[in-house]
Amino acid sequence: MAQIEILLPSDYPPYLAEIPEPPTKLFIEGNLPGPDYHLLTVVGSRKFSQYGREACEKLITGLRGYPVAIVSGLALGIDTIAHQAALKAKLPTIAFPGSGLDRKVLHPHSNRRLADEIVAAGGALVAEFPPTMPAGLHTFPKRNRLMAGLAEATLVIEAGEKSGTLITARLALDYNREVLAIPGSIFSPSTLGTNELIRRGATVVTKSEHILDVFDLVQVGVVSQPTLFEKVSDKEKIILELLAIEPLPRDEVIARSLLTISEANTTLAMLEIKGVIMESLGEIRLM
Repeated sequence: MAQIEILLPSDYPPYLAEIPEPPTKLFIEGNLPGPDYHLLTVVGSRKFSQYGREACEKLITGLRGYPVAIVSGLALGIDTIAHQAALKAKLPTIAFPGSGLDRKVLHPHSNRRLADEIVAAGGALVAEFPPTMPAGLHTFPKRNRLMAGLAEATLVIEAGEKSGTLITARLALDYNREVLAIPGSIFSPSTLGTNELIRRGATVVTKSEHILDVFDLVQVGVVSQPTLFEKVSDKEKIILELLAIEPLPRDEVIARSLLTISEANTTLAMLEIKGVIMESLGEIRLM
């Protein structure tokens, strides 16, 4: 457990300082990402579906390599999945538990290990409450306003019609932040809230590129494609077009390219020699 320190308003990230009645001080364990990072708050149902889990993991995984940090509430359900997906994608993540940061009171108790992993990976735990203050009914709305205010955008994965998740989304709207939502089945109670957000104007998100667009981040390979494709073979172009969409494991690249294993491996080797692609953490991506 790292040392818990006090963060004063002069050290707050700019967006947090803009909200009505910002906290007079914050308790922090770990480190906030640098000013070049875009903060994305991710919220959703505690009673998530498999669809919600997969959507959350896929969208956050697709942000790997970009200056994006994931903010969430350390709660069970989508919050936990978001933090874990960020850690796996090597993205900084910031957790706002509904309690103090001391491990004796940290809420939920079952996520103490996850909290330690977040700090160890270079992320942060942040709370407005004194370190030994336990969670209570009044603490969650207070922390939700910080999650909504800290980030440039809030992504809602799944939310029922009257869920607490929608409170965070409404706060984000009040603070003039972008609200993003994943569409879901009209027959599922767990997506009635997200579908309603979309009906009221939330940005529809179905892939990671939509999030990057919100942050005005240039997608790897998109701008440089015309230049790249001028001096590549047809086989190289096939692979570059695949990797321009998202980083992929080698076997997935081979399967999707419809090239023989030998052709694909030779082509990948040539692209790597040219400095166009790289293989890292089990995935191949554009440079």
